[in-house]
Amino acid sequence: MLTPEEQLELQRVRDEFAKCEQKPTYEIFCYEEMLEMDDGVKLRTIIYRPDREGAMPTIVVRTCYPQNDYLYRATAEEYCRRGFNYIYQYCRGTGGSEGEWEPNVNERPDGKKTIDWICDQEWVGDTGYTGCSYLSLTGWLIADILPEKVKTMYLTHYGAQRFVSAFQDGMFRHDVLTAWTMENAGYPVTADYLESCMYHPQVEVDEKLWGKKIPWYRQWITSTDRSDPYWNTGFWNLLKEIPSRVKVPLYVGEGWYDHHLASAIETYKSLSDECKAKSRFLIGAWEHGFHVKLQDKEGTHFENDDILRTFSWFWDFLVEKKEPEAQIDYYVIGDDSWYTRKNFEIENQKELNLYIGEKKDGIYTLGKEKEAGEGTLTWIFDPEHPVMTHGAESLLVTKEEQGSLLQPEPNYREDVISCISEPFEEAVTVVGKMQVKLTVSADVDDTAFVAKIMEVTADGKAYNMRTGITTLGYRNQSDERQTYTPGEKVTITIDTWDLAWKIQKGSRIRIDLTSSDFPQYSVHSNYAGCWAKQEKVRKAQESVYFGGEADSYIRLPII
Repeated sequence: MLTPEEQLELQRVRDEFAKCEQKPTYEIFCYEEMLEMDDGVKLRTIIYRPDREGAMPTIVVRTCYPQNDYLYRATAEEYCRRGFNYIYQYCRGTGGSEGEWEPNVNERPDGKKTIDWICDQEWVGDTGYTGCSYLSLTGWLIADILPEKVKTMYLTHYGAQRFVSAFQDGMFRHDVLTAWTMENAGYPVTADYLESCMYHPQVEVDEKLWGKKIPWYRQWITSTDRSDPYWNTGFWNLLKEIPSRVKVPLYVGEGWYDHHLASAIETYKSLSDECKAKSRFLIGAWEHGFHVKLQDKEGTHFENDDILRTFSWFWDFLVEKKEPEAQIDYYVIGDDSWYTRKNFEIENQKELNLYIGEKKDGIYTLGKEKEAGEGTLTWIFDPEHPVMTHGAESLLVTKEEQGSLLQPEPNYREDVISCISEPFEEAVTVVGKMQVKLTVSADVDDTAFVAKIMEVTADGKAYNMRTGITTLGYRNQSDERQTYTPGEKVTITIDTWDLAWKIQKGSRIRIDLTSSDFPQYSVHSNYAGCWAKQEKVRKAQESVYFGGEADSYIRLPII
């Protein structure tokens, strides 16, 4: 029995296909195979075929989420009635497939065996592979070893650069990977989620709170360096190298508030020239589930339903035999419009720097000129009482805090320091990565710095655009941990993810400076070393210097 929410989702699939120009024509039949892998494990494979003769265009999906079976069947029926074979398979250890569930590592050999078997069937014609999130991963893992019949892949909300999805300058993305681990551990985990994220040392949370050791989670949380062998040998290294070898045209889909965005952008950039020349990359205003997450922003061009976009891609490729040219499309927040170009990098882009300055009406300022005299702003960071995430780009289970949301008043906590610009005299459009550069010091040997960037509208309401985080140990996007001497002045760069956002005339820019953003990121202990092995925490005094010889400003890439 489906829940009310599941019934609505099922109806949405039906309603979208009802809009399709290609109307249902064929009767369908469905059967299952237990497809044997190279090691003897058999995987449950569900096959939908139209009642017609000859080799038909075919869609392939591999999944680990049996709770979504009702959606796979509904989608398969809609494709099948329009002349497609539709085949979906459960990854080993899930959904009736044999074997033990272990994320990621079996998907390349299992996927290769499966796609070869499918393409060997005489009733299979030109073939496309599709998937979102983990289902997209199963596609990426065979994208460079496809049979001739596979003509294209439609892969959304995933990137092949796994380290980028796991860490930002030494800080772990709890709400994505800790949450996913608890939901996909292979056994029921009933421990409290936030308590689990705050547990010290985190490397023992699996046995102490979840009831069983999970080796792959421990590897994730302790491999904090981008240069670690864990990310640069074996499975994860293979995954990040595959895009450069892909030959078939791809559709790569993303959202400005999807937690795989940064990884997907790096993945797209690493595609072979042959692949890019016929591929499309699209970024919309949505999060991982294609829900638009822009509080108080009206729009008529969100175009966030991916069901018919997927079908149209495969119809053009596999039925009409059309091939696209290179195209990048992204939604501009605040303009309710889409911008198209052929290359990801923008030529002749300008920079607007706004420098932190002295207080005005109790709030630090942001101005176009750096002040002559040096000033200092400070706060105390207590890891036992972190700033909670409200408005974010990298969340999975804490969905209510994802996206661009109305923010609290400036300086709403003692450990949150706000800086605000004058109103913009003209509208400007930001495209790319915003950065906050700061000259800082701390009284401990490592700590974190967070910057949240907001647009403050003419009526005084602030909405987050992007958040960034860094640490003294991984300052300036270092691939390996650095040392820091307490009290030393250093310059740090807080990077944000790419964005396209139109700042309106009369609006201001506000940045909030603090030291935590939980559970989007792990909470820093204020001790040097691997975050997951820290057994205790301590308070730290953070200082930011501005004016004079100090460099503390926000950089906006504008067009």
